[in-house]
Amino acid sequence: MDVSDCVLSAGRAVLDMVEREWQPLSPGELEQRLDQTVEEILEADLLAKVKTLSPPALYVQLLQSTADMGAKVLHTGTTTSRPQEEETAEPWEQLDAVDSAAVKYIADLLQSSKSRARMAGRARLSLSHTVLLSLTLLSKRVSYRSVSRRFHLEKGNIHRIFFSFCERVNMLEEKQIRWPVGREAVEALFPLFSPEDEEGVQKAPQVLGVLGCTQIPIRLPIGKHDVESTVAEVKRMKKEAHPDSWLNLELVCDHTGHFLHCRISKGSDMDRGITLRDKLKQHPELMPPGSCLVARAGYPLTTQILTPYTRSHSLQEELFNKTLEEHFQILDQAVANLRTRFQRLRYLDIGNYERARAVVLTACVLHNVFLDMGQVIQGEVKKEEPIIQEGEGEVDDEGVCRRDAISDLLFKSFDSERT
Repeated sequence: MDVSDCVLSAGRAVLDMVEREWQPLSPGELEQRLDQTVEEILEADLLAKVKTLSPPALYVQLLQSTADMGAKVLHTGTTTSRPQEEETAEPWEQLDAVDSAAVKYIADLLQSSKSRARMAGRARLSLSHTVLLSLTLLSKRVSYRSVSRRFHLEKGNIHRIFFSFCERVNMLEEKQIRWPVGREAVEALFPLFSPEDEEGVQKAPQVLGVLGCTQIPIRLPIGKHDVESTVAEVKRMKKEAHPDSWLNLELVCDHTGHFLHCRISKGSDMDRGITLRDKLKQHPELMPPGSCLVARAGYPLTTQILTPYTRSHSLQEELFNKTLEEHFQILDQAVANLRTRFQRLRYLDIGNYERARAVVLTACVLHNVFLDMGQVIQGEVKKEEPIIQEGEGEVDDEGVCRRDAISDLLFKSFDSERT
């Protein structure tokens, strides 16, 4: 690393520190703090007088002090309530792209959660305003500066409020991103294809979900910048980019687009579904009898995870691959919807892995929340560069046998329909 790269890294470190720890107060928050200080001074002066007065005199003095306080407020032209009234009205009017029903639903969800930790940030924002501010940052590619002007808060404070919100939402992960079990899992099943015997009994294997992965580009962490990675900041998703210039987001979604599983890792951590495969083998009760997941090539082939043939030459194998590809579109659409609703995921200008991970997980949790509310958004599906290299992943003999058996059943069903 040459001198210019060292200076670049040092500069980014200083900027990050300044952004986190200090930012000048905006006029709105400065005025709010001034009002609060005046209120505290008047309150302290009133309490000091109360201690020296008898009950009758106290009543008279309270009336006089109230009148004096009103006169001082009129004289200075400020009130203690006006800044909060502005916060209640202005952001809602200016940021009407965020659905107010969603703000209330998420605020109630956080309010009813087990965590009672106070949201970070010096400003006295209500919970609904905190949700509104955070959804605005997630939903749009807007800067902290523009949101700062709208909410009358300094940029550094918005930074702290937003990440505190993400931490609270992350605590809802187990409740909102759940692997279905029991009756719920059976109801989530859908057929891989639709052949039925003469009695109308479903013969096709049932699919619980679609397994896949996408990439979320982020800023390289401090200290990992070199000449090649500087170029990678412009060409994030290219092969020459540093592997840690993105996050791997591994997902399993059901036929409704709900996420059942979410694993976020650094770009250099290519798990390729191994962790999930091992978990399913250790806990077979997680998969209803006869069910499976479907995944693209490169993932492990097991009795519980079906992948395409990588060298398809026969019509039977091509038919099987085409059937699986139709299911892959379910996950592709879910990812497109996620990126469309939360546009900040197009590029996270965050050099801290833990914070970047918290933002991505927040988006995934809220994705399921919005679906539960019935708010569906259709994003445009775009072809992504394959994250896992094309080719057969790890296989086991039972997985190979099951794939061949399903492929044979599918081909026979297709052949009988043609005849």
